[in-house]
Amino acid sequence: MSDQPAATPLLIACALGIEHLALRTGDRSGADGPYTVVRTGMGPRAAKRSLTGRLAAPALAGAAVLATGFCAGLAPGMHPGDLVVAEETRDPHGTVPCVGTDLLVKELVRLLPSRTVHTGPLTGSDRVVRGPERSALLATGAIAVDMESAATLLTAVRAGGRPVAAVRVVVDAPEHELVRIGTVRGGISAFRVLRSVLPAFFEWHRSLLLPRR
Repeated sequence: MSDQPAATPLLIACALGIEHLALRTGDRSGADGPYTVVRTGMGPRAAKRSLTGRLAAPALAGAAVLATGFCAGLAPGMHPGDLVVAEETRDPHGTVPCVGTDLLVKELVRLLPSRTVHTGPLTGSDRVVRGPERSALLATGAIAVDMESAATLLTAVRAGGRPVAAVRVVVDAPEHELVRIGTVRGGISAFRVLRSVLPAFFEWHRSLLLPRR
């Protein structure tokens, strides 16, 4: 049996306690190799600080990094519980292409056939974005926004070459704005969806371990 999976761990990063709870208590079947779920804290600075520290550990050298959690949808017609698979993440500090987007879409559609999966650029912000600011971000081509994914992936690739990706669950959208993230605790669909995504992440990770032809 190959020991390659052990040499390529998976780090899954989220920001909020409720996101971490969803991932810890959700479907964790299908892991093929070591993985770690890390709560970074909210905002790009916290994400950068957390990832820098984590990736300095020898056990996570070369780890694949996947950013996840909730996001705000920017495009009309998005609904809470929709999924966003980033083709790239971007913020004022840089743009990072994501790896394995097609596979993630395929696996998420298989796992959650009743949910819509969107693909496109995922943009970063240092604050919660509402109203006109969302329209301005949509005009740049981005389809969703969150505060940590771009910083997480940029920090990851600057720490060394590695596969990275970002998958977010829409918690609010132009027609469905929430007053505060704590509303998720009421049991809206985004929390349930986030509890179901880990097997897709594990399949993405497994694909990275396959020999290249």
